[in-house]
Amino acid sequence: MNVNSIREVNFDGLVGLTHNYSGLAHGNVASMSHGGLVSNPKEGALQGLAKMKSLMDAGYTQGVLPPQQRPDLGALRDLGFSGSNSEILAQAAKQAPQLLRAVCSASSMWTANAGTITPSVDAPDGRVHFTPANLQSSFHRYLEPKTTGRVLQAMFRDEQHFAHHPVLPATPAFSDEGAANHTRLCGEYGEPGVHLFVYGRQAFGDGRSGEREPKRYPARQTLEASQAVARQHGLSEAQTVFAQQHPEAIDAGVFHNDVIAVGNGPVLLYHEMAFLDEERTLDELRAKMSTPLIPVRVPVEAVSMEDAVASYLFNSQLLSNPDGTMTLVVPSECQEREAVWHTIQNFILAGNNPIGEVIVKDVKQSMRNGGGPACLRLRVVLSEAERDALTGRVLLNDALYDDLTAWVSRHYRDCLTSEDLADPQLATEVLTALDELTQLLQIGSVYPFQLG
Repeated sequence: MNVNSIREVNFDGLVGLTHNYSGLAHGNVASMSHGGLVSNPKEGALQGLAKMKSLMDAGYTQGVLPPQQRPDLGALRDLGFSGSNSEILAQAAKQAPQLLRAVCSASSMWTANAGTITPSVDAPDGRVHFTPANLQSSFHRYLEPKTTGRVLQAMFRDEQHFAHHPVLPATPAFSDEGAANHTRLCGEYGEPGVHLFVYGRQAFGDGRSGEREPKRYPARQTLEASQAVARQHGLSEAQTVFAQQHPEAIDAGVFHNDVIAVGNGPVLLYHEMAFLDEERTLDELRAKMSTPLIPVRVPVEAVSMEDAVASYLFNSQLLSNPDGTMTLVVPSECQEREAVWHTIQNFILAGNNPIGEVIVKDVKQSMRNGGGPACLRLRVVLSEAERDALTGRVLLNDALYDDLTAWVSRHYRDCLTSEDLADPQLATEVLTALDELTQLLQIGSVYPFQLG
């Protein structure tokens, strides 16, 4: 394998047709604080596509993941609602409006939670390994893994190059939130890497772990889930570091590690409150990495926890450039917080690290629900042969961008309220649009309505 042909591909999730603000995510401050606002699904989808297009134009390889089928009428039927689609929606709106909002969530746009990926260069069998996240900690996301698994298997179909693993048991002991709590650190992408798994709690502990757990918001990732994924992918002890997220950060609204830290290549950009045992985490990374770790530590004196959560500074994309520098892609909210913008300009960019450029992106429709640029993408390191083995039109180019933009313009509403979620016409619009999308992407039948 030519290591120079190996590159990171960012697969962004398309914002779904039922994108709405229901405040479903407990512990996600942005989601809870914006609950009840009127959303604009069309604007959200176009903002996401614009981010993808600008990064593609800048030379980064960009992929696309489709949204899920919402409303999930099958879930409502499983929960006892019956009759026609219209009748089920009407019953749910009257009897259990919170359930209706949950089965309409467009949360699959945050594909950092889609699963955990190990590149072939790190795997014993030389294949890329995928495990969809079970997302069992919240009902609206628990509905995603089956379709996510089908989508990943449809796109990464070639068994010579790709290996797919089952979702972990959907129990609190194996609560798994995917790559939002996983970072691969390495030299070049084609060189062996070390996998940093960050967890919030230990399910089968010594009985004293509760003293080190958050008290206000739930810890969504367990150590046991992270260890299980590492075993599935054949990762050894020498290739893995398991670090506990700081419980005070979780209680401040840092529901995933990617809200408080981002890594790329040998660089780990993190807030001082990211890890419960910061020194041990860094020491273990240094000991196991074959290239020197470059930690970029942001102290609380520079950026408070409140500013970190409000701006999503650490939920930015960190991208490698051919000249060895890196680009930081931040949400526009970072400019709106003086301390955060000052830290970016005068500490991160001016520091002794490869980060030499910052790009600001408007993803407000996503941000109001608690998802920044890093939430919107799933990182998959692929060789040239593995990229060639992809099924369908899933790597962005100008033609696909034009087709997706036109598809959004044809099918998406520009205004959606909570009351609109009970509209049976909306459900029909979604099925029509998704059927067209699978043909446009050439990935075959992946949605429940297509599979009968």
